[in-house]
Amino acid sequence: MAELISKLTLYMSYPFVWYAVIVGVLIALCSSLLGVTLVLKRFSFIGDGLSHVAFGAMAIAAVLNLSNNIFFVLAVTVICAILLLRTGRNTKIKGDASIAMISVGALAVGYLLMNIFSTSSNLSGDVCSTLFGSTSILTLTGVEVWVCAVLSILVVAVFIIFYNKIFAVTFDESFAEAVGTHTGFYNLLIAIIIAFIIVIAMNLVGSLLISALVIFPALSAMRVFKSFKSVTICSACIAVFCSLFGIIISIMFSAPVGATIVAVDIFMFFVFMVLGKFCGKA
Repeated sequence: MAELISKLTLYMSYPFVWYAVIVGVLIALCSSLLGVTLVLKRFSFIGDGLSHVAFGAMAIAAVLNLSNNIFFVLAVTVICAILLLRTGRNTKIKGDASIAMISVGALAVGYLLMNIFSTSSNLSGDVCSTLFGSTSILTLTGVEVWVCAVLSILVVAVFIIFYNKIFAVTFDESFAEAVGTHTGFYNLLIAIIIAFIIVIAMNLVGSLLISALVIFPALSAMRVFKSFKSVTICSACIAVFCSLFGIIISIMFSAPVGATIVAVDIFMFFVFMVLGKFCGKA
């Protein structure tokens, strides 16, 4: 145990470790806030769909040799979030079908472009890192941390400012619209915030694992708590703990960061499921 503590203390003295910790905590916090809303609205797969879109945008940015691709990927993902919401309201194309159509299409096009216009000799490694997250936290730079911090603060601020409206749209959209709430605008706002979260989370957990950060903390909190506020607070605490603990484990045992965080999230889900049954609330 003393050796592990000594090793952790040594690693924590390096800036790249603090970069990973800061980014991981911020991403987890933002993801958990919207996760409860997405689960209750039965729109959980929007995160999965937009993560595939972000992968396609990342591939296009790589082909175009864009040095700072986060803003390009963010713009494309936000546009697709808007299109996804509009398409989902089309009576000819239902919501789940539109998500599948856009996500699979973006994933296929992105992989095709990376193969045809390959800019790296290690194509499989690049694809694997993009899909499942980088195996090394050394990839996080100071600029990426600042961008993540600004976007995270923006997401949290928007959620707090529009908390009551998001609550209304989440539980009874028809009633909210009847009393004058612009439900279309707030649904669009939720989709755009999710797009922001997807983009800032890609470097940490990869495009295929982002949905886990959004869904698992919310589902875990729902095993024990029932009110929207308590579930949201508990979800945020679970997400931050799992992210921090997952990063520490990945550092200590040289495991992939994203997959380790998701594994901790899964473990916490089962813990809360047992707690919920013990308390008689699940």
